[in-house]
Formats: sequence, structure tokens, C-alpha cells
Amino acid sequence: QVQLVESGGGLVQAGGSLRLSCAASGRSFSDYAMGWFRQAPGKEREFVSSISRGGGSTYQTDSVKGRFTISRDNAKNTVVLQMNSLKPEDTAVYYCAAGIRGAYYDKKTYGYWGQGTQVTVSA
Repeated sequence: QVQLVESGGGLVQAGGSLRLSCAASGRSFSDYAMGWFRQAPGKEREFVSSISRGGGSTYQTDSVKGRFTISRDNAKNTVVLQMNSLKPEDTAVYYCAAGIRGAYYDKKTYGYWGQGTQVTVSA
């Protein structure tokens, strides 16, 4: 139904910034809430941030509040995660996800996932 492709990951020093983008296929992009999750080696995939279908509501996990900003452009079928003041503990593979209904923080809400993009933050 929807194909997601992340980009923008890389290596950055602590305190630096990265901008992750997720490009979605199809005309139904605005039907989906969009989320970003991350997974570090040996750990569970965890919620980072999400945005409602129209972009009017956003959510962030406590550890990224004030540092990360999620946005979407439904005309361009894109969602962006702007990450500032990065910390080594932000190091993970970041995944873009799309879902129609469910709790915003729950992995089970999201039926479609991108391939992931690596973010590495050096101390």
C-alpha cells in the first residue's frame, strides 16, 4: 500500500545535527500517521516521534523532547525528523513507519516500515 525509503543518516559528533527524511509512495500518504523508531544493537526497537495524518499533532519520547522535531509535507509525500544536539545514546538505526490506527507510540500501530538508516553519534 505504501513504500517508505529513509535517507539522511550518517556519522556526526555529539552536539551536531542530522536531518532524516522519509519518502513515501502513493497518493494515500495523508491517510497515515507517520512515526520514527530507532533500534540499537541488542535492544528493542523504540518509539522516537510521530505525527498525525494532517500534521497537526506531534509526539516525542521524553529523551528527545526539545532536541528532535518531526514534520510532514503531504504534497510531497515526505516526513522529516530534524535531530539537533545529538548525543551518543542517540546512536541507532532509525526507521520510518506508517500506520492508520492505534496508539501513537506502539510499534503495532505501524503496518509499513522503511529499510532504516544508520545514525552514529561520536563522543
